[in-house]
Amino acid sequence: MLSTDTDILAAASAWRRDGRAVALATVIETWGSAPRPVGSHLVVDADGNFLGSVSGGCVEGSVITEALEVIAAGSPRILEFGVADETAWRAGLSCGGRIRVFVERVD
Repeated sequence: MLSTDTDILAAASAWRRDGRAVALATVIETWGSAPRPVGSHLVVDADGNFLGSVSGGCVEGSVITEALEVIAAGSPRILEFGVADETAWRAGLSCGGRIRVFVERVD
């Protein structure tokens, strides 16, 4: 069962209060059949612990890896995932849709 967006944001806040480095990933745009709606969140700490979902599991691993880089560098980034012939070997969405995810460090 997925946590609610309120739970995810509360976890991000609690993790920061505990002194953990944290990044928040948010779905900012979808096209076609997307597994999670705009506004869905995934919170990640510097140890790779996470809560929430931006894709129902299909690209979470890639988002977590990017979130760890955002925590280290401090610079936010926008990620895009979808299905295309030239990117079939990378993480993608099996549902045929596309999503854009904004990843930012929570300070």
